[in-house]
Amino acid sequence: MLNFFSMSKLKPISKDSIQKALTRAKHYRLLNEPWDAASICRDILVVEPEHQTAILYLILAITDQFGLERRSSDAEAKQLCLELTNTYEQKYYRGIIEERLGKEALKRRSPRVKYIAYEHYRSAMHYFDEAEKLRPKGNEDALLRWNACARSIKEFGLVSSPKDTGVQPFLDT
Repeated sequence: MLNFFSMSKLKPISKDSIQKALTRAKHYRLLNEPWDAASICRDILVVEPEHQTAILYLILAITDQFGLERRSSDAEAKQLCLELTNTYEQKYYRGIIEERLGKEALKRRSPRVKYIAYEHYRSAMHYFDEAEKLRPKGNEDALLRWNACARSIKEFGLVSSPKDTGVQPFLDT
């Protein structure tokens, strides 16, 4: 009979299975099962810690979980961006993280939502600006995301927070 300790020990995957595991992770993201996709990416990274596609998929799987009950950490996603070896991808995916945080902020019901979402979208636009300068020829993804952020700011009437008066009755981070 298995006890909890023996069941909780993770089993490593083989290096030969990485490509199939990546396909499976992508599949789980498409099925809106980001936790499962993230778990697969973590298994890949145990075997090959610098696997760039696994890191990218993990970043996306983490951001897919923003706002879900099983909340993942935006800090972890931001840290993973630093593990990307391509500077363009570091900037681009940092922008994706901020944009998705902005979208999630808009789903909240608090007095400061529009300010919080605005700051995330502006931060995303900053990263997309940086990525645009480094983009590969013919890749306009950063421009498309920048435009989407600008449209969201306009559509939702987002604005920067008024000057701090020192009194914050409704704190929301």
